[in-house]
Amino acid sequence: MPELPELQAHAERLQTAYKGAALAEFLPLMFTVLKTVEPPTSAANGKRLTSAKRRGKFLLLVFDELSFVVHLMQGGRLQPDLRDAPRPRKGMARWRFDDGRSLLLSEAGNERRAGVWIVEGDAQQSDPIQRLGPDVDQIGLDELMVLLAGASMQLHRFLRDQRLVAGLGRRLANEICFRAQLSPYSNTAKLTQNEAERLHQAIGACIAESLTFERARDNMSASNERPGAVHNRVGTPCPVCGDVIRAVTFSRYSISYCATCQTGGKVLADNTTSRFLK
Repeated sequence: MPELPELQAHAERLQTAYKGAALAEFLPLMFTVLKTVEPPTSAANGKRLTSAKRRGKFLLLVFDELSFVVHLMQGGRLQPDLRDAPRPRKGMARWRFDDGRSLLLSEAGNERRAGVWIVEGDAQQSDPIQRLGPDVDQIGLDELMVLLAGASMQLHRFLRDQRLVAGLGRRLANEICFRAQLSPYSNTAKLTQNEAERLHQAIGACIAESLTFERARDNMSASNERPGAVHNRVGTPCPVCGDVIRAVTFSRYSISYCATCQTGGKVLADNTTSRFLK
């Protein structure tokens, strides 16, 4: 799933390409894509795009006082629609502009979970945005320590919980834990001052590295193209110590880590029912 760096860079590309363009119409191509009823999408017709931005793992297309909030989910993309086919393959929704250009929301796979909300006024105060925690790249060390202490949960889960900190997914959670030299199953409430400082520094460094990579591109990267030391590298040598990169595997995802760098050499049990080592 695209995370903060991918979505931030993509919002910047959309802002550069489409700011000022007037919307002719919004067309939902699948009945499941539109998550709101009021206001009607036609209320945005004729309005100009004032900004394209990101909040958490959502894209926001702002047309004056109306905003389209877009969640790409796992396989979604929001890209220029060069063909404008009546029934585009994998198409979910289309924004047509007065100048003849279009943006197409598409989603690979069969689940079709990408969604669009249209909200009036401040999108930050409306669902689904209002349910998000603070953007993780905007959190200072003191605020992070308060959030960690108040959560008292496994670190990897904390980093992925959008209600606590917004913008991260599994890839960056893996990379941040590795860079901070912390077990993904460390209890957040038990982290020391030094560990919290390492975590805060790792969050900033991993996001900055990924954002630099994404900004150098003209389209959003695929998951296997994104930089990383442990994510998608299971079975390869750790770039720091040379130990093999391991994973804890669940039904829908896995957590990658280096035992030498993160868990004092202890191998985490690879099932969902064991008591995980710390």
